[in-house]
Amino acid sequence: MIKASIGVIVGFLLWFAAATLGNLLVRALIPNYHAAEALMAFTLPMLLARLAVGAFSSVVAGFACSSIAGPARKAVYVLALIMVVFFLPVHYRLLAKFPLWYHLVFLGTLAPLIMAGAALRGRLSTKVVAAP
Repeated sequence: MIKASIGVIVGFLLWFAAATLGNLLVRALIPNYHAAEALMAFTLPMLLARLAVGAFSSVVAGFACSSIAGPARKAVYVLALIMVVFFLPVHYRLLAKFPLWYHLVFLGTLAPLIMAGAALRGRLSTKVVAAP
């Protein structure tokens, strides 16, 4: 139970750490991103980059949570639920600032990508254990 709780907390925190680092990378790679960010006036490539950062962050969070929680699969489900509940009001407030498809993609892939990160960790640990 303790490991599962720690896994959820670490996964939650790592989601935001990965998103912050990813956002810094996007700022450095996409011209005018920083100015668009201040106005919330993103181009399609900028929106796609933001979704990619969110996807990466979700996979990292699921991987980390699963790594710490071990076989406690409920921890990953709890993390996914917490993240969706956390982001629902955020996206509701931003509904008019982004296209509807953006919100649907972000919210619709949040939990599955967290699960995918956990599954990836499971597959990698199985391969390590199975290696001679």
